[in-house]
Amino acid sequence: MLLSRPGCHLCDEARAVIARVTGELGLDWTERDITASPEDLARYSEMIPVTFVDGVQHDFWRVSEDRLRAALSGCP
Repeated sequence: MLLSRPGCHLCDEARAVIARVTGELGLDWTERDITASPEDLARYSEMIPVTFVDGVQHDFWRVSEDRLRAALSGCP
C-alpha cells in the first residue's frame, strides 16, 4: 500500500516505482490519500510517501526499487 497526498512529487515517483515492480511481479497494490483521514494526516504528514508491505511500514520519502522488489518477492 502507498500512503500519499495530492501534489506530492515524491508520491509521484513512489507510485511509478511501485507500479513498475508490482507489474513485473504480477501483484496488485492500493493507494490511500492521507488527507482523507485526520489520523493518517497527523501520523504520516511528514513522512509521505509511505509504503507498506503486508501491513508493515516498509519505506518512507523514497522507495528503493531493489528493496521493494526483494520484499515483495519474499527475499531478505
